[in-house]
Amino acid sequence: MAQTTGITITGVSGRMGQMLVREVAMRADTHLFGAVERPGHDWIGKDLGEAMGGASNGVMVTDDADAAIAGADAVIDFTAPQATLAFAKSVAKAGVVHVIGTTGMSAEEIAQLAEPAKGAVIVRAGNMSLGVNLLTLLTRKVAAALDEDFDIEIIESHHNQKVDAPSGTALMLGEAAAEGRGVKLTDVSDSGRDGITGARKRGDIGFSAIRGGDIVGEHDVMFAGAGERIILRHIASDRALFARGALKAAVWGRGRAPGEYDMLDVLGLND
Repeated sequence: MAQTTGITITGVSGRMGQMLVREVAMRADTHLFGAVERPGHDWIGKDLGEAMGGASNGVMVTDDADAAIAGADAVIDFTAPQATLAFAKSVAKAGVVHVIGTTGMSAEEIAQLAEPAKGAVIVRAGNMSLGVNLLTLLTRKVAAALDEDFDIEIIESHHNQKVDAPSGTALMLGEAAAEGRGVKLTDVSDSGRDGITGARKRGDIGFSAIRGGDIVGEHDVMFAGAGERIILRHIASDRALFARGALKAAVWGRGRAPGEYDMLDVLGLND
């Protein structure tokens, strides 16, 4: 029988952390290796299963990331940018897979992953779902086919507890649209409309963010021309799909050469 992939989960008490714990237990090709939380958290030193309100599972929650990562096969990380950068150093030291679903990372923070990627497989994506990554491909292709007579607007909706905007997925779609047009997103991004802003600048890629209720995630890419609109849409109704995608990436990354990858690589869609 093939060896299963040992997974360490950071930010394990969070919504995604607990979802990952449950999804790991449901797969035949993964097992839970470690659980990490920030120093001072109530779960530190407790059995993870019991901390989650269930039966003991023998995995103790720790704030020692190095110890929880050493010996694992992969780390799955949906935390915060600065925490992710710290974990990346531990992952590079251990030489394991680092799956990063953290959003809100700046271009400068993302650039800091280049160094740890010399010693580890880093799979980073603003969204881990198959459908969104297919949407990314479609966005790139449509943007390449249409000229600047078509305005591009990315509309994203999430729950009222989300702290960053535009979402990581929206930015990923924006990057795809910019790539299709042969421009840099930083040069054409428009996400700060308020008050008397003046007319829309030709060629800009706009972002609109909606926050409310328990919306898991909805993303529209609108290409608006004179007399017609093309709208590409993805709706996520179950947060578990992000956990399943992250686990797919963790298993895929074992044995790969160190470097930076994304979900299109995992899905075999990068050509």
